[in-house]
Amino acid sequence: MTQSLADLTHRLIEAAKAAGADAADSVAIAGTSVSIDVRNSVLEEAQRSEGTDIGLRVFVGNRSANVSASDTSDRTIEEMAVRAVAMAGVAPEDPHAGLADPSQLATQLDPTRLDLVDNTPEPDPAWMEEQARVSEAAALAVNGVAQAQSATAAYGRRQVHLSATNGFSGGYESTGHTLSTVAIAGTGTEMERDYDFDSRIHLSDRRDAAEIGRIAGERAVARHGAQKPQTGTYPVLFDERVASSLIGHLLSASNGAAIARGSSWLMGKVGERVLPAGIDLIETPHRARVSGSRLFDGEGLPTQDRKIIDDGVLTGWTLDLATARKLGLTSTASASRGTSGPPSPSNTHMTLTQGNQTRDDLIREMGTGLLITSMIGSTINPNTGDYSRGASGFWIENGEIAYPVNECTVAGNLHDMLARIIPANDAKPHLSRVIPSLMIDKMTLAGA
Repeated sequence: MTQSLADLTHRLIEAAKAAGADAADSVAIAGTSVSIDVRNSVLEEAQRSEGTDIGLRVFVGNRSANVSASDTSDRTIEEMAVRAVAMAGVAPEDPHAGLADPSQLATQLDPTRLDLVDNTPEPDPAWMEEQARVSEAAALAVNGVAQAQSATAAYGRRQVHLSATNGFSGGYESTGHTLSTVAIAGTGTEMERDYDFDSRIHLSDRRDAAEIGRIAGERAVARHGAQKPQTGTYPVLFDERVASSLIGHLLSASNGAAIARGSSWLMGKVGERVLPAGIDLIETPHRARVSGSRLFDGEGLPTQDRKIIDDGVLTGWTLDLATARKLGLTSTASASRGTSGPPSPSNTHMTLTQGNQTRDDLIREMGTGLLITSMIGSTINPNTGDYSRGASGFWIENGEIAYPVNECTVAGNLHDMLARIIPANDAKPHLSRVIPSLMIDKMTLAGA
């Protein structure tokens, strides 16, 4: 299949040149996915899909255009190339768009060291159904669980190949095994739900189905009887499950596309401290057995570890080629792309420096405050960093969990919030974002 994707991208490139393109790149993505849903111990839905999508970007001078299709016939490829060149001919000029220079391209293209493929046979749907059933039963066995909203087992296999007229040609493949369960405690207007899941490249790494169901049930029961917390200014602890969203806001603000638009609260902050001293935020694209790892980006440039935050200080922006050219900088090999559009800058895996304290240590240190385990909605001002989100979790009194809370809002400013984070030591190393629970000593809560 990988070779056939390479053939597809090369055929697209040749068709583009024959149609009059000065330069071109193409991407082909093939995928297989299986999803099994169980409810009340009965199979509710089973889905399987397979398909191949192709995309072509052509350049005519400083003008470019993108086209895509899900048909890989010779006729479609020829029509795509002709249409793309015609579209490029009437597109506005963009002096920043263009392919990488051949000297910039990645040369280490063997992805086997990333260990992204589980070579065991595709799981049998009947076995996947049984796994979902086991997880659901474990959730229902927890005292206080009223029902299981869903139990889902899923499998996927994805293959990608990128080629360009500058000589680049490379691809990779990955697999994924996922099991998730959502449990509900209480009835009527007092229902509370929570979940657990595990998603791994290799099935052998995935947690036990019964454990996933049990944890989902225990989390739902713990939230039953939730009430609104007090309104005021209190310490807030973002649980490991939601802490990565805070770092996500920082990554969005340091994305070169936002900087080029002039719409980022981090404008002018390169070289300044944005996190506490001693904390690094490192992009780690070569982590083995973690989905999304890659040796090259969406433009064929070699990826590498990169400190976005070094000892609390912002080092620069996340850039693809076009955005880097707009800003007079160099690409950070952060281009991401699909079949239907041009590349754009995007981050891969992130690792934040952990602290020396456990989450329970931070809870004891809080005294009185809020532990957030779930968030909904989002109002973030991209220019000022003003932050407001709906939250639920647990109220802390005297350093201990007192009762569950919901229907509250936490607010602050990301400049101030991130500068005061205190990390725990509970980050999960198999996740794309290895971010621990994060405490902020003071935020505004709107509750009862």
